Amino acid sequence: MPDANKENTLNQLVGAAFGAAGQRCMALSVAVMVGDAKHWIPELVERAQKLRVTAGDQPGADLGPVISPESKARIERLIQSGVDAGCELPLDGRNVSVPGYENGNFVGPTIMSKVTTDMECYREEIFGPVLNILEADTMDEAIEILNNNPYGNGCAVFTNSGAAARKFTNE
Repeated sequence: MPDANKENTLNQLVGAAFGAAGQRCMALSVAVMVGDAKHWIPELVERAQKLRVTAGDQPGADLGPVISPESKARIERLIQSGVDAGCELPLDGRNVSVPGYENGNFVGPTIMSKVTTDMECYREEIFGPVLNILEADTMDEAIEILNNNPYGNGCAVFTNSGAAARKFTNE
């Protein structure tokens, strides 16, 4: 929500989307930006660009490799499907090169914006370091998007409004 604490929200989005290279069951794969919150995307990109991609056992690693070459290929295919369908790609983590691990299964943080619910990249779980961003004009529209998602994944709202938090919880 646009009334949320922006710094905290952006930090939480980066950690939830890209921690464990996005390969955990409750990784954040979709963010619905409501109203003016969509203007936060460039700052989100800046933070994600600062993440260090390297072997997971290396000091300072923020993202390690994905689990297999097949997983990497699937992630990259789903990113491309979004691009082909018209989403924007403000941060492209494909073709990342990690010195000493040139043949590794690395995908860097990726942010896709202007994603819509009919795109394959939204409909399929990517299970990688990719954040799909949808936009909604109102909280009601955002709740409708979430409620129409066929998956039973967890969700959260970032807001400073108790009323908005209750509405989100109840609807």
